[in-house]
Amino acid sequence: MDRYDVLVIGAGLAGLQSARLLGRGGFRVLLVDRKSSPDQSIQTTGIFVRRTLEDFDLPADCLGAAIRTVRLYSPRRRSLLLESPNDEFRIGRIPMLYRHYLAECRSAGVEWMPETHFIGAHRMRGGSLVQLKTPSGAVGVFARFLVGADGTHSRVARTLGLDLNRKWIVGVEQVVAVRTSHVKPALHCFLDPVLAPGYIAWFASDGMEAHLGVGGDPRRFRPAEALRRFCASVPDLIGGCDPQPIEQRGGSIPVGGILHRIGNDQGLLVGDAAGAVSPLTAGGLDACMRLSQFAAQVAGAYLVSNDPDVLLTYQGGRFRSRRLSRRWIRAALSGTRNAAMLEAACAALRIGPLKDLATRIFFGRGSFPDVQLKAVYRWRMEISKP
Repeated sequence: MDRYDVLVIGAGLAGLQSARLLGRGGFRVLLVDRKSSPDQSIQTTGIFVRRTLEDFDLPADCLGAAIRTVRLYSPRRRSLLLESPNDEFRIGRIPMLYRHYLAECRSAGVEWMPETHFIGAHRMRGGSLVQLKTPSGAVGVFARFLVGADGTHSRVARTLGLDLNRKWIVGVEQVVAVRTSHVKPALHCFLDPVLAPGYIAWFASDGMEAHLGVGGDPRRFRPAEALRRFCASVPDLIGGCDPQPIEQRGGSIPVGGILHRIGNDQGLLVGDAAGAVSPLTAGGLDACMRLSQFAAQVAGAYLVSNDPDVLLTYQGGRFRSRRLSRRWIRAALSGTRNAAMLEAACAALRIGPLKDLATRIFFGRGSFPDVQLKAVYRWRMEISKP
């Protein structure tokens, strides 16, 4: 039976980030995913905020042009323009980025097992016996520690007895090529309780590619139909885009904030599995990157020290207060079904202090906390460096 220090389940951004850092730290890591390649069935729009771009080693060729402009639209399509003097966002070329990070994982010694499903894990002395399903049949491996990066409805979380996401929305989008220079880099966000109940519709362009999407409460709308209607309602935006999509994306997005119990002595959760997503829009990938980096530190320190106190630092409660205002806005948005109320709220945002608040939400540098382990728990490999 093959034995590993860490088994990472899920090769999205969170799993790739965790695996490559642990591989760089000298641990024997196995990375598995149900897909044959990590660039298949991507769910995220891939918007990186300024703080992420400054702090992490995202390759330039995997990023679009900088975005400094946000337009927020009311249900009646009255727009509020927000502009920043800084380069606030870049849309990632996510398929390319995932392939890049997988190559870095393999260069760091991480073993890659595609088309593999996580079935379950049984606690054993010193780790877990993990059941995997591959195209050639069932496989058992031993892992000292597990990292669950397997999405909103995490099987790893259920297996380890950790918290599960109870609140989520569903989203669907198309990625299209921009054909003319008239489609400027910008993020357009639409509040519409019919097309996107409890969330937003969006058009995000970096001048080369554009993402058109809708998200909302799955009980209150049909995403594919809503996307079709949304695209038909914004001809001025999509007129300069190729009508044939490059990609179709979709999936569930947790919106309840980071979960409380996200780790124990068998393993921990990262990314969507941990609820590490922005409760509003943009900035979700910052939480993903930072929590995955911290997870690699915690897992590595625990494997070296065998000190269970290390794991006490990896609990969701310490992160939740940083997103409190966004969760309040999320709750208000989810509970508002009346277009007139949303229209009035958008009108209020055009007034001084509230416009400043909207600007801070979209452009503020407050984000997921950049947590570090105490020095006594750090181990010899400095994998915390991006």
